Amino acid sequence: MAEDLVLKNCDLELEVNGRDHHTADLCRERLVVRRGQPFWLTLHFEGRSYEASVDSLTFSAVTGPAPSEEAGTKARFPLSSAMEEGAWTAVVMDQQDGVLSLQLSTPANAPVGLYRLTLEASTGYQGSSFVLGHFTLLFNTWCPADAVYLDSEEEREEYVLTQQGFIYQGSVKCIKSIPWNFGQFEDGILDICLALLDTNPKFLKDAGRDCSRRSSPVYMGRVVSAMVNCNDDQGVLLGRWDNDYKDGVSPMFWIGSVDILRRWKTSGCQRVKYGQCWVFAAVACTVLRCLGIPTRVVTNFNSAHDQNSNLLIEYVYNEFGEMQRDKSEMIWNYHCWTESWMSRPDLQPGYGGWQALDPTPQEKSEGTYCCGPVPVRAIKEGDLSTKYDAPFVFAEVNADVVNWIQQKDGSMHESTNTALTVGMKISTKRVGRDEREDITHNYKYPEGSPEEREAFKRANHLNKLTKKEETGVAMRIRVAQSMNMGSDFDVFAYITNNTAETHTCRLMLHARTVSYNGILGPECGSKDLLNLSLEPSSEKSIPLRILYDKYCECLTESNLIKVRGLLIEPAANSYLLAERDIYLENPEIKIRILGEPKQNRKLVAEASLRNPLTTPLLGCTFTMEGAGLMDEQKIVDVPDAVAEGEEVKVRVDLMPRHVGRHKLVVNFDSDKLKSVKGFRNVIIGPA
Repeated sequence: MAEDLVLKNCDLELEVNGRDHHTADLCRERLVVRRGQPFWLTLHFEGRSYEASVDSLTFSAVTGPAPSEEAGTKARFPLSSAMEEGAWTAVVMDQQDGVLSLQLSTPANAPVGLYRLTLEASTGYQGSSFVLGHFTLLFNTWCPADAVYLDSEEEREEYVLTQQGFIYQGSVKCIKSIPWNFGQFEDGILDICLALLDTNPKFLKDAGRDCSRRSSPVYMGRVVSAMVNCNDDQGVLLGRWDNDYKDGVSPMFWIGSVDILRRWKTSGCQRVKYGQCWVFAAVACTVLRCLGIPTRVVTNFNSAHDQNSNLLIEYVYNEFGEMQRDKSEMIWNYHCWTESWMSRPDLQPGYGGWQALDPTPQEKSEGTYCCGPVPVRAIKEGDLSTKYDAPFVFAEVNADVVNWIQQKDGSMHESTNTALTVGMKISTKRVGRDEREDITHNYKYPEGSPEEREAFKRANHLNKLTKKEETGVAMRIRVAQSMNMGSDFDVFAYITNNTAETHTCRLMLHARTVSYNGILGPECGSKDLLNLSLEPSSEKSIPLRILYDKYCECLTESNLIKVRGLLIEPAANSYLLAERDIYLENPEIKIRILGEPKQNRKLVAEASLRNPLTTPLLGCTFTMEGAGLMDEQKIVDVPDAVAEGEEVKVRVDLMPRHVGRHKLVVNFDSDKLKSVKGFRNVIIGPA
């Protein structure tokens, strides 16, 4: 009888597997592979070599605390003569003396997660068992049989592998790109993402079932959407929108997901303070990309929060144009969520592709604060029966806004003119370029088109199907130029009278600071013209001066001022309401790279900013981070005050780990100039 087969060691071939599976950044110390694709393994035996006629090799791969073959979390498979698609298989690729080179393959629908791989080697009636090691299995957008398959290499690169990008903020008339370090392959992030899955209530309730369902990107999307907020669980982020962040970090301060996820893990899974919509969306994007699901952050401008699913947001103003009573139903200046790419076998054909997922806690879905995934195509078609949460997302981009003016006697009059349209300039980063892509057409048919009317009929959106009356007098709020933080500037009520009669009106203009989610702050400018005469077929432009001294103390970190005009014609008992959100531009952060950008060679980054305000800046801080450029976030405090017009500079050492294009993201913060963002692309060459 042949002596026992003894395994000396197992080489998990980290370098070649990392290259083949696009996981090189994760494979420095562990094996990380993507499902539905073979990976290499080399077995080194001592004493004697493997003999196919004598020895029997059987592999076992298990995941989760209660693995079972029935649940798909345990697989036993013998050495085979050929790969079998859709199954766990192992085949010999080469044999030399005591070295056996194998390829193992996993099904394209296997649950993702951490696996333990063992080998049973038997010779005759005797056998031995060996632990070969652990590996992490991810979704595979390169595999046509995987539910997250994308057929564009450029899109796979952007939506799974790219570790930096942009998130869009500002206002519909002034869209700003905010750089973000997603950092999904940075040290420790994969372990944190796996810990996030094992902290979710579904795992704690039934670990076996949860691990089994990790084969589905639909299920994983819902879990991540719920776990990025902490409203129902030990999730990552606590949301706050009241501008009081003393006991945490202002949402505007963050420039990447890595610091947030590391804080959550090192604190024992305690919630991180604080997040708002783009922070929730960006962290979800990091987790989903890390797990292998193609994901992007999108921003919807003039986004509706409709609580009662009537697709209608109603505002009531008094006769002076001041909003009456606080409302939970609001129009957010912008709102961010994520889209993930996946098939939807649970839905009718045609609903695969981009799915909206929203981790910001707004409304409960099946009893939990999460939202989606819902097919973007279903939103466009007005199919509100589609799971998950189609009515809520449809309202975000399609709700109608009605403004009522309440007079002293309590009577209500509808404003016949408003420039606010819900769901505009839906934006995401363009593939492969540092530019904005408008994807509104994915969510909505062209305004006034027959397809749009059909979608509204399907959604039973009666408000949008009602023909709005045209009026002969119209008003818009205009600006003369871009507005810079620290400056005084003019805005204008632009009024046109297209009728043949003269109209005598009262014009009230108000400017108030506002948060991006629609919460109004103090007034910072006003004008009241009692007898404004509008001649036939005429145009008038009425200026309102807004002073820095008035808005400096009450401006939120959103840098937004809402200007509202109410035009009243007492004789006709008519009311025209117009408003516009003004975004104040922050100064530019200039970033220079000193030295030749080479792999594993020290570089110096210099960041500078000039104080645009008429007062000194105190408590100034520069924060820098960049995937592949530095191991952790670096914060540099500026010890001295920065005088009016003075430039402040700081320097930070970088140690680039990888060849290629990287983004250094910088945030500047002070007592009067909050959360100014900047970035620079850094091209790293070989050492």
